[in-house]
Amino acid sequence: MSDQDEVSASGAPIYRHAARERPFELAIGDAEAIQEIEAHLERHLGPPETVWHELVSDLVHVDVHVFPPRPGRPFRTLVTTGMSDRPMAVPEGAPVPRHAELLLCLPPDWPVDQRSFEDERHYWPVRALKSMARFPHEYGTWLGWGHTVPNGDPPAPLAPGVPFTTLLVERPLTLPPELHELVVSPEKTIAFFSLVPLRDDEVRLKMTKGAEALERLFDQKGVSELLDVRRPSVARRRWLGIF
Repeated sequence: MSDQDEVSASGAPIYRHAARERPFELAIGDAEAIQEIEAHLERHLGPPETVWHELVSDLVHVDVHVFPPRPGRPFRTLVTTGMSDRPMAVPEGAPVPRHAELLLCLPPDWPVDQRSFEDERHYWPVRALKSMARFPHEYGTWLGWGHTVPNGDPPAPLAPGVPFTTLLVERPLTLPPELHELVVSPEKTIAFFSLVPLRDDEVRLKMTKGAEALERLFDQKGVSELLDVRRPSVARRRWLGIF
């Protein structure tokens, strides 16, 4: 991670990450930890319909658990396990979780079979979860509420035909509060964060006004971790009079 002292117009720090120097490090996953996370998820989401397992893993073994739609929750929920096997490099003394997992939700008609996932337009949400789960360990950094990670510099679309270029780390907005945190031990609490894809103008709004301002607009416009590739930008000028 770069130690460059840089802040956005909102006053939030900007981190620029250097390329990784250490070699590939095989990870096999912590079976006991995965079982505990799975039990926590099933208590609140029911049994998964499938799990996308990694065959070969670097640094952490990241699987993606897919939970089907249920009454009151008419969408699929995708959650990682394995990101929390290692602590993140949280600044000393910061009152934020050192262990985390990530989630997002897909419309019920989103294709999630193996053949459909050969098309990046269908697979990219899973790729986003896996790459973001490995990101803090690969770059010696951390993820928490309000962090944004662009797809390259300059940011490129997350997949062909997708209007989003950046991922925002958010609080889960569609799932029960009891799911948001798992206390494993006095030394280890796992936070469950959601990912919300952003358009370029939404990123500019966040960098200028702050994550709180963007979250207020999300609340007004019903934007959440439930993916909608057709949603309009919340940063449209006619909506910015609230500031």
